[in-house]
Parts: sequence; structure tokens; C-alpha cells
Amino acid sequence: MVGPSGAGKSTLIRLLNGTLFPTSGEVRVLGQRLDKLSAGALRKVQSRIGTIYQQFHLIDNLQVVHNINAGHLAHWSFSRSLISLIRPMDIQTAFNALEQVGIPEKLYERTDRLSGGQQQRVAIARVLVQNPEAILADEPISNLDPGLSKEIMDLLLDLSYRSGKTLISSLHAIEFAKSHYERIIGLRKGRILFDSSTDFITESMINSLYQGRN
Repeated sequence: MVGPSGAGKSTLIRLLNGTLFPTSGEVRVLGQRLDKLSAGALRKVQSRIGTIYQQFHLIDNLQVVHNINAGHLAHWSFSRSLISLIRPMDIQTAFNALEQVGIPEKLYERTDRLSGGQQQRVAIARVLVQNPEAILADEPISNLDPGLSKEIMDLLLDLSYRSGKTLISSLHAIEFAKSHYERIIGLRKGRILFDSSTDFITESMINSLYQGRN
């Protein structure tokens, strides 16, 4: 999903992961209408959806292993979650996830000592541990420089292909949308301006999407 600031990209991500409900209409995810579910049923659907945020949503003063293990919270009991904060559990699973994102040596590093690109890799590893059916990435590269942005986009695309998981992202960078995705949805002022295969996206479509944004 691409579009200018305020187009509704992050709002749509929140509607899809059930952290926001529509004021009109309805949202169906994995066959379920989210605003009609009980709290327990909603949590079950949310456990099947992984979200990667632009602000990473990590706990800085904890080791990387603890942040990755947060991906288990939807499946672990409360007592097991507390025990794992004292003595990390499922260390091999966390290590394997870190290995997939390329920084296994950072398992016991304090999270606030990592670079921005490394922190985003930790956030992705947390989603891998959660093992959802679909991954939502809300501006996953907005806080990264161009070189790191390409690394993260390459990583997300590779993980999606290897795992067979649906990947939906919101992006400001149209060049990465065109180079890494098969389908692009253009949003402007909360409405879909176009929904097209990447091969058929034209410059005039992009220009109409961003015209007058300032």
C-alpha cells in the first residue's frame, strides 16, 4: 500500500490486525468479522497475524532474546511468560529466528545497543517466532537509511517467499513498492485510487496519487 501521509495506510493496517475497529462498514480477516468477535476469539485471530511496526515496539532495556520471545505470548501461559523473563525459554527457537534475519550473535545483547537496522531485524525475528499466517509491515523502513532499507525489504521478501506467508506492507518509498511487490494499492484521503499489478503501474498513476500532497 502506497500513498501520501494521512492517506490511511497505517489505519488500514490497524483495522486488519484488530487494534482498531471501523466506525462504519465491516472488516473481515481470515474469514472473521473482527468487530463481532469476543475478546478471546479476537485474540485467537490476532495470534494468526504478525505485525511489524515502524517504531519497532521493542523493550530497549531487555536482551534481544526476551524481545524475540514476546512472539510466544499469544500461545504461552501467563506463568510461563513470567518465568521466561527471569530465565529465557525456547532459546533455540529464538536463535533460529535470529539466524534467519542474519544476526544470531546478538541473542543476549541489550536491545538498546543495537543499530536501527538490527532492531528491525529483531522485530522481524519476533514475528517469525509467532509464526503467523500473514505478516503486516507498517512502514518497516521509514526510520532506516536507503542501504538498510533495501536490506530489510530484501529480507522481508525472502522470508515471505520461503515461508509462503502473505506479506502486506505500507510504504512511502514508491521505488521499493515497485521493486519488491507484485501488487500495489494506491491510497489517497482514505480511498483506493488504484489497485493494480506492479507491471501495469504508470507514472501518471503515481503522479495522481501524490499530486497536491503539500
